[in-house]
Amino acid sequence: MAKAFTVDLNCDMGESYGAYTIGNDEAVMPFVSSVNIACGFHGGDPSVMKRTVELALKYGLKIGAHPGLPDLQGFGRREMKVSDEEVYDMVLYQIGALASIVQVQGGKLHHVKPHGALYNMAAKDSKLAVAIAQAVKDFDKALVFYGLSGSELIVAGKSVGLTTANEVFADRTYQADGSLTPRSKPNALITNEEEAIEQVMKMVTQGLVTSQDNRHVSISADTICLHGDGEHAVRFAEKIFEKFKLEGIAIK
Repeated sequence: MAKAFTVDLNCDMGESYGAYTIGNDEAVMPFVSSVNIACGFHGGDPSVMKRTVELALKYGLKIGAHPGLPDLQGFGRREMKVSDEEVYDMVLYQIGALASIVQVQGGKLHHVKPHGALYNMAAKDSKLAVAIAQAVKDFDKALVFYGLSGSELIVAGKSVGLTTANEVFADRTYQADGSLTPRSKPNALITNEEEAIEQVMKMVTQGLVTSQDNRHVSISADTICLHGDGEHAVRFAEKIFEKFKLEGIAIK
C-alpha cells in the first residue's frame, strides 16, 4: 500500500491596510488549511486583522499570529538590532492583539509563526529563537510553533515544550544549509507554478529539496507556506491543492 501523506498548507495574510483592502486573501482561503495573520508591526492594522479573522473563521481555517519586527516601511524584511528581551516583549504583544480579536469572534488561536527578518534571524540565532518560543509558551503552551524546517526555531520550540511544525516553502528557493535564499539575491522567489509544484511534491513525499547549487537537502514538511502577497498566490494555491487531491495527499 502506498504511504499516505497529510500536510498543512498555510498562507501569510492580513498584511494590507484599511478594512477593505484584503487583496488575494479570500481568494486563497478555499485552498489552504491555516493562515498566519499579521499583527500590525510589519503589516496589517486592527481593521484588517478583524476582517481577516472573520474570513478565516468563515472558511474554517486554523488561525495563527504572524508577529514581525516593528518596520512598516520595510515590511518587516529588514534586519534590526534587537535584544532577546525586546523580541520577547514584541512577540507577546502581537500574539495578545490578534488573540483578543479571534476570541471576540468566537474562535481560538491555533499557532504562531514569526515573519520575515525576525523569522530568518531566529532560524539561525538560538537566543532569539528561544525568546520567541518562550513568549509563545507563556501566552499559551497549547499553541503550535511554526518555524523553518530543522532550524533553531524548531529546536527552541521543542526545548520549551511547545508542539512544533516544520515549515517549508512552495515559492522560495533554498541554500545548501537548508536556509531560504535571501530575497535580496537573484532567484529567491519561484514564479513558475510547475517548478513550485515539483518542489512541493519532492518536499512532502521524499523529504528533500534541491538547493540553488543543485544539492539535495533533507527537510521535514509538516506545513507548507504560500505567500499571500505573491503575484501568483491564488494560482499557486489552486494548483497545489489540485495536485495534492490528485495524489491523495490530505490537506489539514
